[in-house]
Amino acid sequence: MKNNVIIPDLSPYQGDRGGSKYISSPVLIGSTPLGGDNPIRLQSMTNTDTLDTKSSVAQCIRIIEAGADYVRLTAQGVREAGNLGVIKKELRKAGFGTPLIADIHFNPLAAETAARLIEKVRINPGNYADKRASFEKQELTEKEYIEELERTHSKLLPLINICRENKTVIRIGINHGSLSDRIMTRFGNTPEGMVNSAMEFIRIFRAENFTDLVLSMKSSDTSIMIRATRLLAFMMQKEGLSYPLHIGVTEAGEGEDGRIRSAAGIGALLSEGIGDTIRVSLSEDPEKEIPVAKKLAEYYPRGISRSEPEKPLSFITPSIKPEITKRINGPLVIVNLTSYPELNLNAYKDAGFSVNSESLMIKRSDASADLIIIKNPPENIPDNVSLVLPFKIWYNNRDNEKLFPLFSPETFHESTYSSEKLNILLTGSHFNIEYLKKPDPDRVLIIFTFDPEKEQYAPHTFLNSLEENNLRHNIILNPVFHENNLEDLQVKAAALLGRYVIDKRVAGISVTNNGEVDKRELTALAFSILQCTETRITRTMYLSCPTCGRTKFNLQESVKKVKEVTGHMKGLKIAVMGCIVNGPGEMAGADYGYVGASNGKVHIYRGTVPVLKNVPEKDAAAELLKLIESDQTNL
Repeated sequence: MKNNVIIPDLSPYQGDRGGSKYISSPVLIGSTPLGGDNPIRLQSMTNTDTLDTKSSVAQCIRIIEAGADYVRLTAQGVREAGNLGVIKKELRKAGFGTPLIADIHFNPLAAETAARLIEKVRINPGNYADKRASFEKQELTEKEYIEELERTHSKLLPLINICRENKTVIRIGINHGSLSDRIMTRFGNTPEGMVNSAMEFIRIFRAENFTDLVLSMKSSDTSIMIRATRLLAFMMQKEGLSYPLHIGVTEAGEGEDGRIRSAAGIGALLSEGIGDTIRVSLSEDPEKEIPVAKKLAEYYPRGISRSEPEKPLSFITPSIKPEITKRINGPLVIVNLTSYPELNLNAYKDAGFSVNSESLMIKRSDASADLIIIKNPPENIPDNVSLVLPFKIWYNNRDNEKLFPLFSPETFHESTYSSEKLNILLTGSHFNIEYLKKPDPDRVLIIFTFDPEKEQYAPHTFLNSLEENNLRHNIILNPVFHENNLEDLQVKAAALLGRYVIDKRVAGISVTNNGEVDKRELTALAFSILQCTETRITRTMYLSCPTCGRTKFNLQESVKKVKEVTGHMKGLKIAVMGCIVNGPGEMAGADYGYVGASNGKVHIYRGTVPVLKNVPEKDAAAELLKLIESDQTNL
């Protein structure tokens, strides 16, 4: 049995899927089929104690009534796994036939017990047959490597036989935060390592002729999750495999950030036709995840990706940027305030600037738009404010270095006069490629405006056209939505724009909305999309898990406390984790971690190293702040 997979070099695809669309083959989970042409299925996970039958049943019902197709419960031990049968019986008595899924870490006996009782079992290759990762190199000879795989095969065999007998489906759930030392030594804690971990297990199941599998690639980093899932789909296509894919962003957080981070990652894959079931992981009550997941599934329903252009995207943002934008580390944010007759104080606030209520002084912050499009110039323009005006109005004020012209491509092409520093061209799906052949990347930005309700894949067509004509331009995407609900706008904008900013296809974004959402929210949303995709960090980033039955403290309250004491800081990444299953691994990119250790006790990490252990929960947020302040003082 060949287990040692060699991942091909996909650098020519620059992170894209690099091939034809992935179409999965269905598997039957209880009475609810997954994959193929079936609808995208929604799921969530309970956070009750699995031994507490009454609470678990009640929460399962809330999740189901919210619209879930499957419900997952943790089974950290054999007792918890056994009680899944009781929970299932009570749900069936109450009239709910929704399939249940057991979530297993470290305990094959728990998996084998659960597999006899419920419809699906999720196992983690990083810890099913291996010890918890030590993040230390485990150099193995080829013979030793094969022996490790044979040991893993032996550990899996009882589960395979039980699942075959009981028609139980298995999800091979890879977590970026819990790869085995064997995998990380050979392939790194990387998307390639994640895919190799999955392929090891797939080959074992194939050797036993077991095909009722679902695969997932989970990470709190949207770019890693997307690349790993694309790469897995590519590898399976190459080997003639087509297992359904479960997608989601782990430790997405809560509130706006949790929704935007999840929408950006999940939406990127759904837009490409990748994904058969989704879970939006929020640090909130689990039933609140389902409405968000439903919005994503409705925005990219099964089959919509077939309207995507056949040619995969290869366009990458040029390395040359206009001089005035080089001070900005990451994609630009542009705000259109032409609805204002003049640039007053409220307009500045809508663009993310702070206004002193007494002095009326206007001050730039990290959340201020880089460029503001307006109709007419104000008499006085504050420092660090850059304004964009229609070309004819700009021409009459061209001596002001804070003003820049807005052209149509046709006007710019024909004009004999333009700014030596920065020119903005406004176009849309009606573009004529001939008029885009004159602009210079070092002094031009092109804003591509489109209506995603009518032309969801318009940016794809536009960017491919530029590539085909060998044109390298800095593109700003400007979708025009029509939303009256902020959450709807957040989910749709992040799902649409996420793939383009994560894959570095564009130089910036501008969110326009013709509905009733406050304009101030549009600027904040644009920055949140960049923050949550880690393409432009303007504040502290928080990762937090969605809680489950393994959580040993009130995670939602802990997230709130950690944000209260660290929210004034900038540029840090802080992880708040309910337990140590994935905590240390998912914190590989975090500066600090706040991790549940036991009932009411917290370990505080610097990177992946626990520097304070068993801190009482009531003191943990304050101790975390002390550690951060001490580290910053000693820099």
